[in-house]
Amino acid sequence: MVQAVDASKNNPSDPRNREVVFPAERDPMQGNLDTPINASPLSKWFINNLPAYRPGLTPFRRGLEVGMAHGYFIFGPFAKLGPLRNTPNANLAGLLAAIGLIVISTGALSLYANSNPKPALGSVTVPNPPDAFTSKEGWNNFGSAFLIGGIGGAVVAYFLTSNLGILQGITG
Repeated sequence: MVQAVDASKNNPSDPRNREVVFPAERDPMQGNLDTPINASPLSKWFINNLPAYRPGLTPFRRGLEVGMAHGYFIFGPFAKLGPLRNTPNANLAGLLAAIGLIVISTGALSLYANSNPKPALGSVTVPNPPDAFTSKEGWNNFGSAFLIGGIGGAVVAYFLTSNLGILQGITG
């Protein structure tokens, strides 16, 4: 049994349809969807201000910022949830594990950089991706800075966690 479709339900100008998923820029051939999440001004602002997409940064600076953030937050789960979590060396084990994961991730970035990646395509959220990732040199600069920033972020997290009592005494 075939039911007739009401044409008013597919009208994009209808106020009831403003929260429905549509093809990006009303073109179904783009293969991307405009949703209330990825097409909202807040989402676009947030994603376009991340170091990977912020305009005016060199690949080295992008890698340094991304690496610092990853090194800093990777340390915590290894130190506080790892198998040595209840031992006196839990923080050191977390630091070493975080550095190991950063080194593995840098190796993966290096492999990707040398695989001749295609240039990034624009999307609903990031219509103009930066040119930093269009060459092997850009990716290799990003990867080397990621390694430096990742190890630095893990060391900062280790230092803060290991000296938490002293820091609380200063501020308390």
